[in-house]
Amino acid sequence: MIEDFENIPVRNDLQTIGFYNLENLFDTQDDPKNMGDNDFLPISTKKWTPKRYQNKLRKLSFAISNIGRKETGKHPAIVGLAEVENAKVVEDLIASKHLEDLNYSYVHYNSPDERGIDTALIYDADAFEVLHSETFSVHLVDEDGEPDYTRDILLVSGLLDQEKIHVLVNHWSSRREGAEETEFKRFAAADKVIEITERLKNEDANAKIVVIGDFNDDPSSNSIRRLVNSCDLFNPMEVLHTYNRGTTNHNFKWNLFDQIIFSTNFFEATPDTLSFDKAEIFDTDFLKLFKGKYKGKPFRTYVGPKYKGGYSDHFPVYAIFRK
Repeated sequence: MIEDFENIPVRNDLQTIGFYNLENLFDTQDDPKNMGDNDFLPISTKKWTPKRYQNKLRKLSFAISNIGRKETGKHPAIVGLAEVENAKVVEDLIASKHLEDLNYSYVHYNSPDERGIDTALIYDADAFEVLHSETFSVHLVDEDGEPDYTRDILLVSGLLDQEKIHVLVNHWSSRREGAEETEFKRFAAADKVIEITERLKNEDANAKIVVIGDFNDDPSSNSIRRLVNSCDLFNPMEVLHTYNRGTTNHNFKWNLFDQIIFSTNFFEATPDTLSFDKAEIFDTDFLKLFKGKYKGKPFRTYVGPKYKGGYSDHFPVYAIFRK
């Protein structure tokens, strides 16, 4: 498994931007303000102990360090994250075994999400310099007209190999109550991303924009098509979603909820500027179950209350950019 990523020459002309839903990366401390962490405590039914937490950090750090390595010979420059509890877990992640010797820093803001999870972005400070960051709320209401809180959209603008880009990290509302019943929530998130993208383009007509995240919709879904068509974006993930391949699996059906979408000016072959090279699902063998009826599915940390000791219920995705 590991040998696939060894002895690969470093490509200084390539950089990787990735995204990874970490499946409930909570610390083991009780946060009285966060009711969403009650299942992830040593005394909870899931028995979320420091040992299990450290094991997950070690596994996730190994996976992250190898995203895009097969093509570039090095760790990714930028990785968007979903399902992190707070800044502490992001700090613990970049300080863990396989990332501690790399110069990773991070951007994180607390979201009002009812599950107590946020988006974040980690980046190699040798490759990417943050110039600006902010968050945008997606305003939703429930059937009673009460606010329905979800994850904020994180915008990070900065210099990747000295070229300005804007990265939007997303984790749109889930399909838990049904895909059609909850579609309006993902439309609201898509409209917010469209609004942010239009603002960026109004400030700079040539703005290079990368939209990454767990959208809880597939590339063919109405919300994603609306986003792509409204903002002149390109979605390389469309061709990666097949009957037997995706990023997450529910009832033996593959979905490709995790995507990297970007502005079409990444296709311009201008000297000394970043251009799109390829996109992939990082579904390498060590992230999969290797036997049983779920063989080939993501090796998860938990299935319900049962601890499995794996990585996540999602595979990461990534795009390679060339300069």
